[in-house]
Amino acid sequence: MEPQVKFFAGSATTDLARQIAEAYGSSLGQVKRIPFSDGEFQISFEESVRGQKVFLVQSTMPPADSLMELLLMIDAAKRASAEEIIAVIPYYGYARQDRKDQPRVAIGAKLVADMLAVAGATRVMTMDLHADQIQGFFDIPVDHLYASTLFMPHIQSLNLPSLTIAAPDMGGSKRANAYAKYLKAELVICYKQRTKANQVDHMTAIGEIEGRNIVLVDDMIDTGGTLCKAADMMMERGALSIRAICTHGVLSGKAYDNIQNSKLTELIITDTIPKRMQGGKIKVVPVAGLFAKVVHNILHHESISSHFIV
Repeated sequence: MEPQVKFFAGSATTDLARQIAEAYGSSLGQVKRIPFSDGEFQISFEESVRGQKVFLVQSTMPPADSLMELLLMIDAAKRASAEEIIAVIPYYGYARQDRKDQPRVAIGAKLVADMLAVAGATRVMTMDLHADQIQGFFDIPVDHLYASTLFMPHIQSLNLPSLTIAAPDMGGSKRANAYAKYLKAELVICYKQRTKANQVDHMTAIGEIEGRNIVLVDDMIDTGGTLCKAADMMMERGALSIRAICTHGVLSGKAYDNIQNSKLTELIITDTIPKRMQGGKIKVVPVAGLFAKVVHNILHHESISSHFIV
């Protein structure tokens, strides 16, 4: 007997939610966002969710309304007697705030995890967290998907000779090393120094660059400053080509100009964050099919490890 399942979309990622539902073989349920004149809003499900397994799809990128909307959807589903409430968060916002890296700062990733659980989520599904240990911030199950399942075939299709995988900073070395091992490629690690957020002052690299085709791997690209600086530095040191693969295309500030004016051959991202501007050097890989497969496996109590490459 098929589980009783319903998909609902937050307003920030409606198209992605629809694609996930359709890839699963379903459609989106009706949910209404009712605004007040002061900017506050109320969430209302326009159909019964009693006894249902409810999947609420919403990436929590800025503004904070996207997170608040997801929390209200979870609370509404709980109060409407949903059997299970699975928060599908393709991009988990505030994940960069995963530790106290200086005195008197918040750990936003933990705070968001607590809010999701208190609101009533029984499970969370997300992709490429900024740090794997964020899964430990939750006391509910977390299905952490990896975009490498989608990116690896693209890298292999390029048939690049002298392939080298690069981490744009020390924090990404584990991810880059996993790619390098799977692809039997060389590894380069960049070291950067910052004086403030989103601004790199100095960068160098450890490893062989000259005569290599470089693929930079990261979990997200925000302003593009780090990746573009890394690409320029590597081309100056004799690299043949530079590509970048980033799961979450935050692309804020002057990101598009930075990318187009950089030495990058192409930037490959997913659609976990909807973007109005594509094309040029930016290629988008859809994630809906992967999420739909994992939803199917979860509902039928099947392993999801087959969907992980690295």
